[in-house]
Parts: sequence; C-alpha cells; structure tokens
Amino acid sequence: MTDDVKNYTLDDFDYDLPEELIAQTPLKERDTSRLLVLDANTGATDDQHFYDIINYLNPGDALVMNNSRVLPARLYGVRPDTGGHVEVLLLRQDHDDVWETLIKPARKYRVGQTISFGDGLLEGVVTEELEHGGRMVEFHYDGIFLEILEQLGEMPLPPYIKEKLDDKERYQTVYSKVNGSAAAPTAGLHWTPELLEKVAAKGVKIVELTLHVGLGTFRPVEEENLDDHKMHSEFYQLSQEAADTLNEVHANGGRIIATGTTSIRTLETIGSKFDGQLEADSGWTDIFIRPGYKWTVVDAFITNFHLPKSTLVMLVASFTGRENILNAYQHAIEEHYRFFSFGDAMYVHK
Repeated sequence: MTDDVKNYTLDDFDYDLPEELIAQTPLKERDTSRLLVLDANTGATDDQHFYDIINYLNPGDALVMNNSRVLPARLYGVRPDTGGHVEVLLLRQDHDDVWETLIKPARKYRVGQTISFGDGLLEGVVTEELEHGGRMVEFHYDGIFLEILEQLGEMPLPPYIKEKLDDKERYQTVYSKVNGSAAAPTAGLHWTPELLEKVAAKGVKIVELTLHVGLGTFRPVEEENLDDHKMHSEFYQLSQEAADTLNEVHANGGRIIATGTTSIRTLETIGSKFDGQLEADSGWTDIFIRPGYKWTVVDAFITNFHLPKSTLVMLVASFTGRENILNAYQHAIEEHYRFFSFGDAMYVHK
C-alpha cells in the first residue's frame, strides 16, 4: 500500500529517542552541526557536516529562507491584587495592543483581571478567555512595545530545553529581521553569513519570505485519526520579487530548496492556490502536509530532526515516505546525532 492511499494513524509516526540526544544548547559554531543527507527516492543516507551543504546546491537553484524574528515573548508578571506570580506567553498580535497569549496558571485569570510586568512598566488586562489556557490580553504602556518586550521578555524556548540560553541571538537566524515569531524557524539556525556568501557566489539565488511561527509547532497531536487534527494558523508573506525569482528558477530548470518546514508551508500554501506557480501573497495558513499530499513547489529542503508523533515528522514523511524517514531517524539515533531545535540538520532531496 503506498503513502498516497494508506490511512496512517498517529502511532505510525512514533519513534524512541534517548533523552540524552535532545540538544540542550547550541553549538559554538553554527555551521559545524552534523548534516544527514537523505535521498527521498532510495532512502540512502550520507553523514556530512552542515558546511558541506554547499556541495548539494547547484548554480541556478534557489535557496529559500524564512526571515521571521523571534519575539522575547515569555513574560513574568504579578497580580496587583494578590501578588500572585503569572507567566504569559505571547502567541500573536491580534490587533493594536491586543495579543493572543497562553497564561499559567490560566484558571485564576478571568476577563477583567489585570497583570503587572516590570514593576508597572507594562500592564495587561484579560479581555477574552480562550481554550487550552489561552487568553486575549490588551497591553498598556508608555513608549515602544517592542523595546519594552526586549527589556522584560525572555526567549520562549521549547519545553524540552532545560538549559538557560546565554545569548538570545543564538535562538535567531543570522538573517532574521521581521518581528513576529513565538518560536525560531530552527533549520535556519545553522546558516552563517560566510556560508551564505559562498552559496551566492556559487550562483544560487537566495530568496526570503516570512512566516511567523506559532506555538502550535510544539503542541502535540492528540487525535489518533489524523483527519481530526486541526492545525493552528500562522501568518505568511511572499513578495512579488521573490515570487518572480522562484518562478524563473523553475522555468530555467533550477530547483527550489527550502530552509525549514516554515518555508515549505509558505511555498506549498501559495503553490497550491495558484496551480504550482508562485504569486505575491500574504495571509494565514493552516496547511497540514502529510503522506498523500501532492507537492507543488519545493524540490528539496533542509530541516532539523522533529519530535515523535509531530506534524513536522508527517510533513517530511510526505516527501520521503514514512519508512525512509523513520529509517533515517534510526540511523541518526545510532550515530548520536543531536535532535530538535538546537540539534543537527537533514538535507532531503530527490
């Protein structure tokens, strides 16, 4: 039975990962991460380092990267009336100074409840209750919100990272510039300015797009029947110049190579709207790419190693086939690759 017709369940995307392989800190040099090269057609693997990626990119190809920048979106505050401590995680800006957030402990924070941050430098008022601990919060402050956030906020590292991050910039890509993500597009953490210069010098076009990563990235899939899983929406944007460049690359026989699942989701969202072509577009996407999906734009991609039973493992499996990706993960485990956000990378091609 092929991936096109087989009805997979959640357990089909599980694998056993020794806890010691979950990377807790980034490497000192970004591009010295290991790189597992996977041929999606044959399942063959090759062990390299990320700086070897240059050998897999050809003149006339396009390398696509997500320039979204992570907000220091984790805030610690207090209830002015009781002095109780609260953690607030910004997910996305809804409108003006109203944000969708996750609050812990949520049950104590009803509509109208005030939260104070930084001895009153920033104040939030709960305006709406959402599911799963979500709250809409309206913020009040003097000055510039992003500057206050830089002063008070912490990087919202994933829950499986227990170590404190010494340098905030190590959870940003070197090309990040558009504020808005609640988590890093981590496949891009391996790039250095010097390596990107080599890529450009080789005749590869470097193209940027924006997708603001939401915390849905870390939310586990709970439905055994994947048809019942609802993806969280994320905002994306592709410029006309970028679309024209990518269409030209394909027209001339070059490949579109995406850095990360966020770039993939943006490109495939737009490609599926416009019959495989790319056009300037922006909006919200909740695309769920899993086995059986027909790829329209992306020819190869760079990605990190993803959590068991996650939608990201399913996305990669839709390109490689389930057996090939799980075999590659098993190889990575046996070879002691580092997993997840600060871990090593894969280059997946056909």
